[in-house]
Amino acid sequence: MHYFTHKAAHATPIIPLSPPLLASWLKQQDARTRNWVKAQSFNAEPATTLLVPSENGEIACVLAGVEATIGTWSLAHVPAALPAGSYALEAKWKPAQLAEAALGFALAQYQFGRYKPTKPKALTLQLPKAVDIAAIEAKREAIALVRDLINTPANDMGPAQLAKAAREVAKRTGARFSEIVGEDLLKKNYPAIHAVGRAAAQAPRLIELTHGKPSHPLVVLVGKGVTFDTGGLDIKPYASMKLMKKDMGGAALVLGLAQLVIAAKLPIRLRVLIPAVENSVSGDAFRPQDVIHSRKGLTIEIGSTDAEGRLILADALTEGDSSKPALLIDIATLTGAARTALAANGTSTRA
Repeated sequence: MHYFTHKAAHATPIIPLSPPLLASWLKQQDARTRNWVKAQSFNAEPATTLLVPSENGEIACVLAGVEATIGTWSLAHVPAALPAGSYALEAKWKPAQLAEAALGFALAQYQFGRYKPTKPKALTLQLPKAVDIAAIEAKREAIALVRDLINTPANDMGPAQLAKAAREVAKRTGARFSEIVGEDLLKKNYPAIHAVGRAAAQAPRLIELTHGKPSHPLVVLVGKGVTFDTGGLDIKPYASMKLMKKDMGGAALVLGLAQLVIAAKLPIRLRVLIPAVENSVSGDAFRPQDVIHSRKGLTIEIGSTDAEGRLILADALTEGDSSKPALLIDIATLTGAARTALAANGTSTRA
């Protein structure tokens, strides 16, 4: 599906207006348009949309209420109000602002169609030639990848399927893929990853992608890949467990970011590390007060088996740091700890 073009025949204008600009725009319109806008009580409030008809009943233009500060989501409300067709963004914005708003326009049309057929509308947005359409599309595709991975339930997104997704990213981008699986984690000294994931039906693993020239600065991305978190023997209550398919969000994000970085041809050497496990319950599950080893050589006494994220990340971060990167970024769904640290409202859950 093509979201953007530099040239479209018969494109309907989309005119973003903030409340202060509406009055001046109306002064330049004919009485019919002014009366229509007034009759619809359209005041250009943010996140509002109005289709303005022509004399023959077609859409003459689309008015989109926006805030004065333009960002990614400025036009995200517009696609839902539009019929299929070609549209042209008419705004005196800088190319960077146009690109950000266009990205949100496309992201608002995202649908997860793996299990239920979707019927996306064919909407094409015309943009000035100064806007890099390829760069917007690369961002959209990377974000769609992240959303698809996180939205996929754990029965179809275990450690093996996460590794498959990483392999597909490597194939698309020309990156190199490797993984260390099951008992090989012990042989190659990743004991914490193995301890957390050994109870699950699918073997734990450390997934790795690499890309770039040796002469470029090294950037390491480490993403938490807990494909489902029951809490282990310290099992979570239902309210906390029901969204735990998202606990591999860090892994999804580093895969999407890697795809985007490679597409942008940034002059860096990239290394992606994903410890992928399911924190499950079985006779082989690790227990509270177990003492496990880590790649760093430190031993760790388990206070709660629902604190599995920091265990698998410990091994992955030790490995990532050993390559002496110029930059190391760790991405993990430690939402409960974040809420506690920031004294925010909500139920705290261990990660």
